[in-house]
Amino acid sequence: MSNDVNDIGWCVASGTRQEIGETLGRHGKHAVQTHLVRSDIWAQVTSTIHDPVLARVKQRLQRTYPGSLSELEGMATGLDLPFRDVLAWNCRGDILASVPDGCTTVQLPGDDITIAHNEDGLPFFRGSCFIADVKPADGLAFYAFCYPGSIPGHTFAWNDAGLVMTVNNMRLLDVQAETSRMVICREALSAISIDDTVEKLKENPNCGGFHMSLAQVGDPRLLSVEYGAGAASVRPVTKASLHANHALHLCHHNQQITQSSRDRQQRGTELLEDEHKDSLEILRDASGAGLPIWRNDPNDPDHENTLATSIFHVSNNQLHWKIYNSKSGDPTYSAR
Repeated sequence: MSNDVNDIGWCVASGTRQEIGETLGRHGKHAVQTHLVRSDIWAQVTSTIHDPVLARVKQRLQRTYPGSLSELEGMATGLDLPFRDVLAWNCRGDILASVPDGCTTVQLPGDDITIAHNEDGLPFFRGSCFIADVKPADGLAFYAFCYPGSIPGHTFAWNDAGLVMTVNNMRLLDVQAETSRMVICREALSAISIDDTVEKLKENPNCGGFHMSLAQVGDPRLLSVEYGAGAASVRPVTKASLHANHALHLCHHNQQITQSSRDRQQRGTELLEDEHKDSLEILRDASGAGLPIWRNDPNDPDHENTLATSIFHVSNNQLHWKIYNSKSGDPTYSAR
C-alpha cells in the first residue's frame, strides 16, 4: 500500500533482461536527460580517459554476466543514450574512488532481524527515484529501489526467495577494476539463499567497494559483507551494529573516509547504546556534534541527501517491509 504523499514511484518491468532494462530506462529517462547528463559527476565518469577500464569491464561482463550486459544495453535504449556512457555510469564506483552514493544501515540481529537503511544519493534525483517491481521471464521476481539510469540491486532490495539486501558505498582507493560492483549486486538479486548470494559476491570482487547487509526469511543469520579491490570479507552480525560508508572489516586499508561517513558511524553507534531508540529514530537523527545521519543539506560535503528509508523485519516465516520518503510521517509503501 502507499500513502497519499509520495515522491517515490513504482515501475513494473517484465520479460527478457533486455526488455527489463529498456522499461527501467524509459521510466528514468526524463530525470537522466534533465539532470544527470548535465551534471559534473556525469562528465567526470563518462570521460574518455576511462575507456581502457570500460573495455576491460565490458569484456569481463560478456564472459561472466551477459544477462546484466543485455539489461544495460536495453537501459541505454530506453534512456536514449550511448551504451558506452550508460556502462560508464553503472561503473562509476569502479572508475572513481569517490562518487555521490552514500547510505547508512542499522543491523539488529535476533529472532526478528531488523535491517534499516537510509538511501542517500544525488539531491536532484528526489522525486524521480522509484521501486522497480521486476518479473523476469527466467528467474526470481524482485523489488529494488532504483535511481534513474542505474540498474537495480545497489541500494535496497528483496526477492521472492525472502532474501533482503541493503548496500552501502565504500570509497576504496587504488582499485584496478575488472568488473562492475553494481552488476555483481544485480546478479545477487537472483540468489535463492544467503549462501548463494555470498558466493556471487565473492566470485568477482575486483571492483569498487560495497558493503552489503543480508538476511533471509527462515534463516537465523544476519551477515555483513564487504567486497572490492580484489577481496571480500563476510562477518556474522551478533550485536546491534551500524554501517556507514567505509570498510570496517575488509582487509583493504587504502580507503577514503569522509567526514560525513565518520560522523554518521560514530553518532549511530552511540545511539545504538540507547535501548529506547528504535532503528527508524536512529536513521532520522539529525542531532549530534558532527554531520547528521539524516541528510537534507543542499551543501552536503559528499553531495548526498537522504532520498528514502527502508525498514525490513525478517523472521522465521515472514518478511515485513516499510519504505519512507521523508523524515517524518507514515510509510510510503509497506507490506507483509
